[in-house]
Amino acid sequence: MTSIVLFRNDLRLDDHPALAHAAALGPVLPVFLSDPQDERGAAYQWWQRQSLRVLAQRLGERGLPLVCRRGETLALVSELVQESGATAVYWNRRYAAPQREIDGQLKEMLRVRGITAESFPGDILIEPWKVLRDGQPYKVFSPFWKRLIRDMVVDAPWDIPNQIQASEKVPPSEDPNDWNWEPRRPDWASPFLAYWQPGELGAAARLAEFLESRLADYASGRDYPAAEKVSRLSPHLAHGEISPRRLWQRVQAHVEAQPEQRRAADKFLQELGWREFSWHLLYHFPQLPHTPLRPEFADFPWQEDERLLGAWQRGQTGYPLVDAGMRELWQTGYLHNRVRMIVGSFLVKDLLLPWQAGEAWFWDTLLDADPANNSASWQWVAGCGTDAAPYFRIFNPYLQAEKFDADAQYQRRWLPELATLDAATLYSSDSGRWRDKGVVLGRDYLAPLVDHQLARDRALEAFATLKKQP
Repeated sequence: MTSIVLFRNDLRLDDHPALAHAAALGPVLPVFLSDPQDERGAAYQWWQRQSLRVLAQRLGERGLPLVCRRGETLALVSELVQESGATAVYWNRRYAAPQREIDGQLKEMLRVRGITAESFPGDILIEPWKVLRDGQPYKVFSPFWKRLIRDMVVDAPWDIPNQIQASEKVPPSEDPNDWNWEPRRPDWASPFLAYWQPGELGAAARLAEFLESRLADYASGRDYPAAEKVSRLSPHLAHGEISPRRLWQRVQAHVEAQPEQRRAADKFLQELGWREFSWHLLYHFPQLPHTPLRPEFADFPWQEDERLLGAWQRGQTGYPLVDAGMRELWQTGYLHNRVRMIVGSFLVKDLLLPWQAGEAWFWDTLLDADPANNSASWQWVAGCGTDAAPYFRIFNPYLQAEKFDADAQYQRRWLPELATLDAATLYSSDSGRWRDKGVVLGRDYLAPLVDHQLARDRALEAFATLKKQP
């Protein structure tokens, strides 16, 4: 009576409802299944390979081998059922339309063959069809969040089963090393290990450190990229190494013991709520990753300029805060949330390049790339989402630097060529001031790609055309 448990983007043992359910019934065959049409960007796949090693080790400590297969989902599961003699297949639900369609077909195929097929709540707090207003999805975050915290109860997380019986029949496993998820020529990803500990144990350590040392200052410090007051849990959440239910429970328990941190905790949970809202939007509006949710943006006069896009991607815009952010992303696979908004605003408003180009770059370079948060956040920055920033909100990179990196610690960290400059120079557009400090723009550091004020005026004119459409 073996049950196959599918692991996809939920690489953990704790609060894994499908695993807990199967373990209570009898022998379990853990299977990591990677369908190429579900796979994400290069940085994400690199992390997933590291996390798989940890998952295999943790299962091995409990006497369970992890069978890894890569290919088309229905065909592979059909083969695995036949090879193992499994009578049931369990998995945690996924919420993007392509994955829902695949899993729906899988459930139908298995049931036709007389195989039990059941899915369980996945890696969100509340399933999207449960948070509606008059039968319709929410389109604005604030009322969505108020409704969730007022009326909804987050399910208690599942503990790791005390005992898990292994399947007697274990089909052969592919070697994930053969899937080429770890770049070698060149190896641009191994430096990430200096900043991260992929895997379920790394997620637990990151959470413990955040609660102990950073949560108290989160509300006041989260906007300052050099302050290191954020959780940096997003890659672990994106790979399912920790569940949002467990995270919710741990934070609530922490503030029960330390109630003076309630304000900071509420702010952190609200950011977890934005992730939740993003999945809500993706579930109800499956066009989110590629189509503006505000239809008037379909004909927006975006530019197509590979030179400008390449300069932005490489952190060579001539705006120190923007360049620092893009270089942090390239070197670490991560970008502070405040800086994500700044570099996003610069791309779509200063350069007038389409938000989809930024979304695609983040998809490939972010370790925490996820189809919901990435899409919703880019639409928010561009002003074309359902809960979007006003079109006239255009970040001035110099003012943002002065406000959120006043001592230039963040900018100097990622721009070593400017490490000797004082902060006031770095958030100044006065080329004469730079020259007085020994840096000639266009020679020692890139001259700005665009004049911010002129670019702002151009963006406002472009956004104004939206109003003129019938």
